[in-house]
Amino acid sequence: MDLRRLFAAVGGLAVAVSSQIAVPADATTVVRTTAGLVRGTVADDHREYLGIPYAAPPVGPLRWRSPRPAPHWPGVRDATRPGPSCPQFAPDGSGVTGQEDCLNLNVWAPARVGSRLPVVVWIPGGGFVTGAGSQYDPTRLVTQGGVVVVTLNYRLGALGFLRSPALAAEDRAAGTYGLADQQAALRWIRRDIAAFGGDPHNVTVAGQSAGGFSVCAHLAAPASRGLFDKAVAQSGPCGNPLVTRPEAERRGTDAAAALGCAPGDLACLRSKPAADLVRLGADKVFTDTAPISALPWLPVAGTALLPEQPIAAIQDGTAARVPFVHGGTRDEMSIFVALNHGTERPLTADQYAAAVQELFGSDGAAVLRRYPVGRYPSPGEALYRVLSDWGGKLGSCSMLPADDGMARSGPVYAYEFAEDSGPVHGMPFPLGAPHGSDTQYLFDGTFSPTHPHTPEQRALARSMVAYLAHFAATGDPNGPGLPRWPAYRHGTVLSLAGGPDGIAPTDLDREHQCGFWRTVLR
Repeated sequence: MDLRRLFAAVGGLAVAVSSQIAVPADATTVVRTTAGLVRGTVADDHREYLGIPYAAPPVGPLRWRSPRPAPHWPGVRDATRPGPSCPQFAPDGSGVTGQEDCLNLNVWAPARVGSRLPVVVWIPGGGFVTGAGSQYDPTRLVTQGGVVVVTLNYRLGALGFLRSPALAAEDRAAGTYGLADQQAALRWIRRDIAAFGGDPHNVTVAGQSAGGFSVCAHLAAPASRGLFDKAVAQSGPCGNPLVTRPEAERRGTDAAAALGCAPGDLACLRSKPAADLVRLGADKVFTDTAPISALPWLPVAGTALLPEQPIAAIQDGTAARVPFVHGGTRDEMSIFVALNHGTERPLTADQYAAAVQELFGSDGAAVLRRYPVGRYPSPGEALYRVLSDWGGKLGSCSMLPADDGMARSGPVYAYEFAEDSGPVHGMPFPLGAPHGSDTQYLFDGTFSPTHPHTPEQRALARSMVAYLAHFAATGDPNGPGLPRWPAYRHGTVLSLAGGPDGIAPTDLDREHQCGFWRTVLR
């Protein structure tokens, strides 16, 4: 697969560097944090403070260690430009970009702050191998929604999620360093966000794709308890299991061997250039059919920071009891199938049957009967419908177990983004509402197959920003002038699409045949 095409096409997995609003060079403002003074910029309607360290650089002996406090700095630190991203492949395919000294965050706030405002903490997506907080421009959330937004970086790939017994003996965050980074950022917010006008006791942790799966992990992680008050997981189904500790340690052994190191030789591993670590498994991140647990780098369940799978914690009642927004797009997997089986090599009917049989084994025949290839305009569209309904990687039916579990202890507001992207150049079939197509309705600066350009779509974007802002403020997305969003109940969610009847409840369980999928791979 051409990863450059994928990075440019999938909104939630790769995003473009945000276009910062131009402000006069002398329009600055200084805020005191616990580590020192920072100088940001002021536009007419908002303020930006970019590249603020929230932890010490995880370099040298601190590579594969829990994040340490950020050192104090003298004078006034410039916070008018984004800090470096964590090491990853560049979206344009030019090689490895970023640096290990990357644990920084960005704060966006309204220009004038009275009382303390709700805080939204956005965790980037990117398959746990790419992404940065600076790639999201939350101006609309800040100015229309009246919230403070924090976007952050966390360690990616092997640097963020490598696990081995030797690393575990040295540090309790082994296999979950990226999750520990996010927790350190949340602690920074509890401590410092009031200086920017935010309410440290009204924090919503949110994310999409890998960011959504991160939110699921925080719901289950004991050390995350008390660091946030509400949660939003977009296109990160909390019903899907993450990688287990034994499997992660097996992968860690393979990674060490690929680098020419013995698994327990931490000095050898720490001597390797970051670029060598970025390359480990990167070609396997965007496969079109594998369950999410097959991604090479994920937070590791069964560890000190994440003792059990998020869905297990939700179902046994040990997950955080907070108001919860959970949802995804109607056609999550269409972009993956389109890029893996593009116009040059369109999927055939025989290949569709073989893919289903390989993925579902003894249940393959039942899946093919339920989703016969002749029912769809092309075999590729049949395959993405199967994958999007099933949701083993991303999709609809894997969200419902988490919705049902979380609803036993608090309010859940579930949704499905259903706005069609329209024709997309270079794609072999219409993508519908693909993975990542909802992100741009909240943020600017993102690549995605569609964007809100019609009056109806712009109205949808305003409604989605309002829903998120109301939820961040009160734990309930409903507000004046918005179509009512009922709390989740028995598989019914809110469909989000443009037009006068585009926002309305829908039976997701029935629409995506989840009753059938509950019988598959059991």
